[in-house]
Amino acid sequence: MKLINELTYKIIGAIYKVNADLGPGLLESVYEEALCYQLIKDGLYVERQIGVPLYYDGRRLHTHLRLDILVNRMVIVELKAIEAISTLHNMQLDTYLRLANIQIGLLVNFNTTNIRDDIHRRINPYFDENKVLEVIKIENTGDKESYISSK
Repeated sequence: MKLINELTYKIIGAIYKVNADLGPGLLESVYEEALCYQLIKDGLYVERQIGVPLYYDGRRLHTHLRLDILVNRMVIVELKAIEAISTLHNMQLDTYLRLANIQIGLLVNFNTTNIRDDIHRRINPYFDENKVLEVIKIENTGDKESYISSK
């Protein structure tokens, strides 16, 4: 747990840097790009907009959920640039954590005057350290997306 706490501390530090430089009022995609850049600069492994396969009744569905940012394959960072975080946003992250089998998630709203109040740390009570994360790398190829599955 010490490793995950140190990792979330680094991520939150990067969030503070991005927020201090850019401030509120921009699009979510701008914050995502800036945060990914900062996280990589800080020496972390970052995957953005990756898909996680969805299964229902033992069958893989033709759709997937897409994570904003996955850091070191250990922490989901879900970004928002909205007026206020709602219960629904927290439930969404909880579901992402459970379906992706990730232990910790951070929900961040950059459209705020006090970023400290808009970083929410969520813990997955269903986390199973023996399950392997399966991701789908999404690559844009013109007007189509291609998917590369990996474990």
